[in-house]
Amino acid sequence: MALMRNGAQYFYPTSPPKFLTLTLTLVLLTCQSLVPPILASDSELLIKFKSSLTNADALSNWNPSTPPCNGNNANWVGLLCASDKIWGLKLEKMELKGVIDVESLTGLPDLRTISLMHNNFDSNWPEFNKLIALKALYLSNNNFTGSIPDEAFQNMEWLKKIHVSNNQFTGEIPMSLTTLPKLKELKFDGNKFEGAIPDFKQPTLTVFNVANNALVGEIPPALSKISSVSFSGNRALCGAPLEACKTPISDSDQAPNPKSGASVGSIVVVSIVVALAVIVIVGVIFILHRRKSPAGGACVENPSSSPNPHKKSNRDIVDDGGSTHSVSSHASSSSTRRAADSLKLSFVRDDRERFDLHELLKASAEVLGSGCFSSSYKAALTNGMMIVVKRFKQMNNVGRDEFHEHMRRIGRLSHPNLLPLVAYYYRKEEKLLVTDYVKHGSLAVRLHGYQGLGQPSLDWPTRLKIVKGIAKGLEYLYKEMPSLIAPHGHLKSSNVLLGESFVPLLNDYGLVPVINQELAQDTMVIYKSPEYVQHGRVTKRTDVWSLGILIVEILTGKFPASFLQQGKGSEMGLANWVHSVVPEEWGVEVFDKEMGGSLSSSQGEMVKLLNIALACCEGDVDKRLDLKEAIERIQGVKDTD
Repeated sequence: MALMRNGAQYFYPTSPPKFLTLTLTLVLLTCQSLVPPILASDSELLIKFKSSLTNADALSNWNPSTPPCNGNNANWVGLLCASDKIWGLKLEKMELKGVIDVESLTGLPDLRTISLMHNNFDSNWPEFNKLIALKALYLSNNNFTGSIPDEAFQNMEWLKKIHVSNNQFTGEIPMSLTTLPKLKELKFDGNKFEGAIPDFKQPTLTVFNVANNALVGEIPPALSKISSVSFSGNRALCGAPLEACKTPISDSDQAPNPKSGASVGSIVVVSIVVALAVIVIVGVIFILHRRKSPAGGACVENPSSSPNPHKKSNRDIVDDGGSTHSVSSHASSSSTRRAADSLKLSFVRDDRERFDLHELLKASAEVLGSGCFSSSYKAALTNGMMIVVKRFKQMNNVGRDEFHEHMRRIGRLSHPNLLPLVAYYYRKEEKLLVTDYVKHGSLAVRLHGYQGLGQPSLDWPTRLKIVKGIAKGLEYLYKEMPSLIAPHGHLKSSNVLLGESFVPLLNDYGLVPVINQELAQDTMVIYKSPEYVQHGRVTKRTDVWSLGILIVEILTGKFPASFLQQGKGSEMGLANWVHSVVPEEWGVEVFDKEMGGSLSSSQGEMVKLLNIALACCEGDVDKRLDLKEAIERIQGVKDTD
């Protein structure tokens, strides 16, 4: 029998020969035994995974009669869903025990993250390398035991984050970790690891912690810039950033006597380092405030409400696949009503004139800032009203009802030091938050970019006024949102706007519950705190740590490390720098000289506030000031000695 295809003639037999029939029969019989696992549904795979666990009462709603996912929302507790696909397991604080059946999880091709933190697992290392597409693995605060095989991470080329803090692992750190090309975070602290630290050379590695183990030997040079806190508790480790390793030296090679002063070579090296640091900081500030468009792909947020916004089409504010930009006057009345409903904004304040999204889309829009968290636009409505629209794409894991309820809760907040939420808009793929426009811009721009804008610097009384207002706003958030561990969550200078007479207005507060957790851990300030870096937890004093870092920034005028280097714990550098300067030299070395004459007349009060700030960002949570005491002490600082 012949078949014509693209002008060519192909022949095939009308019936298969006997040997082919036999072969196909064998193949079919062989495949028949493979059909059940291949066709196993997500529900069946997860139920199989659950059956390997003990004390799994927290997973009682894992019921095959209900699909695990509904779009981007999870029907089953502990799942992370996107477009009806399971991309994550977040089974934390459920007292789970038993064996982790990795084999059943291999049937979930979209699985990218697994978090089993704060449970009671006490088994050996599961074969996670069967999940070659995994990007994040969180096992901290369990009772896992035994050594991790050296090949445990082979072929896991997509793996970025590995947290196994506070377990009972022994043996050496696996060498296969050094082969992971995308590795960003490695937290092995609080275990019983032995031997030397492998030579990690991945340029992507920004978070590294092996504190409180039994490691020995010299720290690899590639890790010398990691904070010394990440290596503490290992008595036999040496080398930068810890003390130099001890080696036999001759009399002629002995180091100079400290009492005789530093050597000329040391002074030259220090001078070069300081000069380079100043050049880098100035360069970053210049680029940040002078560039003509937001940085594409860079995960650094521009200070919001910049006084020099860039023009942008209003069509960039909302992208509905074309639907929100095509309201036709010739549409039928029913379709018109549907379009009108889809363009409604939800207002949370009664003292603002109403408008809808269609009216907003007709307004001219200007870019104020763009980053990982959101994009901000200034819009001028036809009635002359000026507003700011923030567009979020990283809230797609939160359901409609939950989002509406949380926004209404934020909308009820009212305080002189909070920028009020005016309205919001919900779509599954993205969300819009509408606020008033504050023409004086952000504290970040006012501290670090005023020279290029032709504005005077902030003097000491103004900075103290700003600090006190920030503290009052934070105090109000703690009072009105007690259920949130960190009511602000993202307190930094670019999220403090300056109203009339430099009254500070906190922005982007209360968003921790609705931001996708994966993004939140990468970008939000509270997840850079010492307690999260070291123990994977956030406390009621974590916002206080953010407040302390912010006050140090205000007093020193130094650009915080979070603008220069992304990653958890990066902002600790600013407080550490202050600690490295003796208090007697703070007036010359630490305080921002742009405060002018106040440096001599009010230095005692500045020192008082700086000490409060350092007590707020104390690395040990138990030693850190609580919010009440911090605010009482801040309010006691005066603008003159």
